[in-house]
Amino acid sequence: MTTRPDDHVVAAMALRDLARCARLEIELFTEDGPWSESALRSELAAPHNRYVVVHGDDGEVLGYAGIGLLGSGEGAESEIHTIGVAPAAQRRGIGAALLRELLRYADEHGGPVFLEVRTGNDAAIELYRRAGFEVVGTRKNYYQPSGADAFTMRRAAAGTETTA
Repeated sequence: MTTRPDDHVVAAMALRDLARCARLEIELFTEDGPWSESALRSELAAPHNRYVVVHGDDGEVLGYAGIGLLGSGEGAESEIHTIGVAPAAQRRGIGAALLRELLRYADEHGGPVFLEVRTGNDAAIELYRRAGFEVVGTRKNYYQPSGADAFTMRRAAAGTETTA
Protein backbone atom coordinates (compact mmCIF):
# COMPACT_ATOMS: atom_id res chain seq x y z
CA MET A 1 0.00 0.00 0.00
CA THR A 2 1.16 3.51 -0.75
CA THR A 3 0.21 6.47 1.42
CA ARG A 4 0.90 10.19 1.22
CA PRO A 5 1.84 11.40 4.71
CA ASP A 6 2.68 15.07 4.23
CA ASP A 7 4.28 15.36 0.77
CA HIS A 8 6.25 12.10 0.97
CA VAL A 9 5.04 9.02 -0.85
CA VAL A 10 5.74 5.95 1.27
CA ALA A 11 5.77 2.73 -0.74
CA ALA A 12 6.59 -0.91 -0.15
CA MET A 13 10.30 -1.62 -0.53
CA ALA A 14 11.10 -3.47 -3.76
CA LEU A 15 14.08 -5.63 -4.67
CA ARG A 16 15.40 -2.81 -6.88
CA ASP A 17 15.69 -0.62 -3.72
CA LEU A 18 18.02 -2.99 -1.85
CA ALA A 19 21.36 -1.86 -3.27
CA ARG A 20 20.68 1.80 -2.41
CA CYS A 21 19.41 0.86 1.07
CA ALA A 22 22.58 -1.16 1.69
CA ARG A 23 24.69 1.85 0.66
CA LEU A 24 22.68 4.05 3.04
CA GLU A 25 23.24 1.48 5.82
CA ILE A 26 27.00 1.91 5.37
CA GLU A 27 26.71 5.69 5.27
CA LEU A 28 24.41 5.94 8.29
CA PHE A 29 25.52 3.06 10.52
CA THR A 30 29.22 2.50 9.72
CA GLU A 31 30.20 2.03 13.38
CA ASP A 32 27.34 -0.33 14.18
CA GLY A 33 27.52 -3.24 11.75
CA PRO A 34 25.47 -1.99 8.79
CA TRP A 35 23.20 -4.52 7.14
CA SER A 36 24.39 -5.91 3.82
CA GLU A 37 22.24 -6.11 0.72
CA SER A 38 21.77 -9.85 1.34
CA ALA A 39 20.70 -9.23 4.94
CA LEU A 40 18.18 -6.65 3.75
CA ARG A 41 16.95 -9.11 1.12
CA SER A 42 16.34 -11.71 3.86
CA GLU A 43 14.50 -9.16 5.98
CA LEU A 44 12.34 -8.12 3.05
CA ALA A 45 11.47 -11.76 2.26
CA ALA A 46 10.36 -12.66 5.80
CA PRO A 47 6.54 -12.90 5.86
CA HIS A 48 6.21 -11.17 9.24
CA ASN A 49 8.24 -8.09 8.17
CA ARG A 50 7.15 -4.95 6.34
CA TYR A 51 9.73 -2.64 4.74
CA VAL A 52 8.97 0.71 3.13
CA VAL A 53 10.83 3.46 1.29
CA VAL A 54 10.49 7.07 0.22
CA HIS A 55 11.88 7.88 -3.23
CA GLY A 56 13.04 11.27 -4.43
CA ASP A 57 11.77 12.82 -7.65
CA ASP A 58 14.63 11.08 -9.46
CA GLY A 59 13.57 7.67 -8.12
CA GLU A 60 16.50 7.42 -5.70
CA VAL A 61 15.71 6.03 -2.23
CA LEU A 62 15.82 8.88 0.28
CA GLY A 63 14.75 6.82 3.29
CA TYR A 64 13.75 3.33 4.30
CA ALA A 65 12.27 1.61 7.33
CA GLY A 66 11.22 -1.82 8.53
CA ILE A 67 9.09 -3.44 11.19
CA GLY A 68 8.53 -6.98 12.41
CA LEU A 69 4.95 -7.99 13.25
CA LEU A 70 5.29 -10.68 15.89
CA GLY A 71 2.82 -13.01 17.60
CA SER A 72 -0.94 -12.79 17.31
CA GLY A 73 -4.01 -12.13 19.39
CA GLU A 74 -3.18 -11.34 23.02
CA GLY A 75 0.52 -11.99 22.32
CA ALA A 76 0.80 -9.61 19.36
CA GLU A 77 3.57 -7.02 19.36
CA SER A 78 5.72 -5.23 16.83
CA GLU A 79 9.38 -4.27 16.71
CA ILE A 80 10.75 -1.47 14.59
CA HIS A 81 13.93 -2.82 13.01
CA THR A 82 15.32 0.29 11.36
CA ILE A 83 14.62 3.77 10.05
CA GLY A 84 17.26 5.40 7.88
CA VAL A 85 17.22 8.67 5.96
CA ALA A 86 19.96 9.85 3.61
CA PRO A 87 21.93 12.65 5.30
CA ALA A 88 21.07 15.15 2.55
CA ALA A 89 17.35 14.39 3.01
CA GLN A 90 17.20 14.62 6.81
CA ARG A 91 15.05 17.18 8.61
CA ARG A 92 12.44 17.12 5.83
CA GLY A 93 9.85 14.88 7.52
CA ILE A 94 10.87 11.68 5.74
CA GLY A 95 11.67 9.82 8.96
CA ALA A 96 8.32 10.88 10.43
CA ALA A 97 6.48 9.72 7.30
CA LEU A 98 8.24 6.35 7.43
CA LEU A 99 7.47 5.97 11.13
CA ARG A 100 3.78 6.75 10.58
CA GLU A 101 3.59 4.00 7.97
CA LEU A 102 5.29 1.48 10.27
CA LEU A 103 2.89 2.41 13.07
CA ARG A 104 -0.05 1.93 10.72
CA TYR A 105 1.11 -1.64 10.13
CA ALA A 106 1.63 -2.12 13.87
CA ASP A 107 -1.82 -0.78 14.72
CA GLU A 108 -3.43 -3.16 12.22
CA HIS A 109 -1.43 -6.04 13.76
CA GLY A 110 -2.21 -5.11 17.39
CA GLY A 111 -0.18 -4.94 20.56
CA PRO A 112 2.61 -2.66 21.75
CA VAL A 113 5.50 -1.50 19.58
CA PHE A 114 9.15 -1.67 20.67
CA LEU A 115 12.39 -0.26 19.29
CA GLU A 116 16.00 0.41 20.23
CA VAL A 117 17.65 3.76 19.60
CA ARG A 118 21.18 4.95 20.29
CA THR A 119 21.14 6.88 23.56
CA GLY A 120 22.82 9.91 21.96
CA ASN A 121 20.49 10.12 18.95
CA ASP A 122 18.43 13.04 20.25
CA ALA A 123 16.62 13.73 16.97
CA ALA A 124 15.37 10.12 16.70
CA ILE A 125 14.44 9.97 20.38
CA GLU A 126 12.35 13.14 20.00
CA LEU A 127 10.66 11.73 16.86
CA TYR A 128 9.74 8.58 18.78
CA ARG A 129 8.51 10.52 21.83
CA ARG A 130 6.22 12.60 19.58
CA ALA A 131 4.79 9.32 18.28
CA GLY A 132 3.97 8.14 21.83
CA PHE A 133 7.05 6.09 22.69
CA GLU A 134 8.57 6.09 26.16
CA VAL A 135 11.96 4.85 27.34
CA VAL A 136 11.49 1.60 29.25
CA GLY A 137 15.10 0.49 29.62
CA THR A 138 18.71 0.77 28.54
CA ARG A 139 20.73 -1.87 26.73
CA LYS A 140 24.41 -1.44 27.53
CA ASN A 141 26.83 -2.00 24.61
CA TYR A 142 23.88 -2.77 22.32
CA TYR A 143 25.43 -1.48 19.10
CA GLN A 144 28.43 -3.39 17.84
CA PRO A 145 31.22 -2.98 17.16
CA SER A 146 31.02 0.58 18.57
CA GLY A 147 29.74 -0.53 21.99
CA ALA A 148 27.21 2.32 22.10
CA ASP A 149 24.25 2.00 24.46
CA ALA A 150 20.63 1.96 23.32
CA PHE A 151 17.37 2.93 24.92
CA THR A 152 14.56 0.45 24.56
CA MET A 153 11.40 2.40 23.84
CA ARG A 154 7.79 1.23 23.88
CA ARG A 155 4.54 2.57 22.52
CA ALA A 156 1.35 1.09 23.91
CA ALA A 157 -1.07 -0.72 21.64
CA ALA A 158 -3.32 1.64 19.69
CA GLY A 159 -6.32 2.70 21.73
CA THR A 160 -4.79 2.08 25.15
CA GLU A 161 -4.18 4.77 27.73
CA THR A 162 -0.81 3.83 29.21
CA THR A 163 2.54 2.81 27.76
CA ALA A 164 3.96 1.16 30.85
